[in-house]
Amino acid sequence: MDRAQKEQVVEELGQIFESSGVVVVAHYEGMTVAHMQDLRARMREAGGSVRVAKNKLAKIALEGKPCASIADYLTGMTVITYSEDPTAAARIADKYAKDNDRFVILGGAMGDSALDPAGVKAVASMPSREELIAQIVSCLGAPASSIAGAIGAPASNIASILTTLEEREAA
Repeated sequence: MDRAQKEQVVEELGQIFESSGVVVVAHYEGMTVAHMQDLRARMREAGGSVRVAKNKLAKIALEGKPCASIADYLTGMTVITYSEDPTAAARIADKYAKDNDRFVILGGAMGDSALDPAGVKAVASMPSREELIAQIVSCLGAPASSIAGAIGAPASNIASILTTLEEREAA
C-alpha cells in the first residue's frame, strides 16, 4: 500500500468516525471468510457497515475526532462496525458476539462517549430511533384519543338511556 492509498484510507476512516452514530471495535481472530460475510450481511441489513483497517491508520484517523477514546482498543486483529443509527451497529455486533465466540467486543464510542463492552451491550438494548419516534407519537396521540372518547361518551350515554326507555315503554 503506497502513501496515497494510506492517506485515502485515513480520510475514509476519519469520515466514518466523524459521521457515525456508534462505532464498535471487536477482535475477530479465528473467524472464517464465511463468518465475516455473514457479519457484513447482517450489518448491511440493519443499515450499518463493517470495516477492517490497519490499527495504525485507524489511530491516525481518530486524532481530533469525538470518538478518539477508542484508540486504546485498536490492538491485534480488530474490526470496526459502525452505523449512523445510534443503536444498529451495537445491536448487530452484540447479537453476533453471542452467536460467534471468536467475535469479541472490546468497546466502542457513541459520539464523544467511550463505551466498554458493557456499555456496548447497554446501547444494543436501547430502542432504535424509529421505535423511539413511534413511542413518542403514541404518547402524543393518547391524550387526543382520550379527549375524543370523553367528548363522545355523553352522547353515547344519552343514546343508551333513550334505548332503555324505549324498551321499557314497549314492554
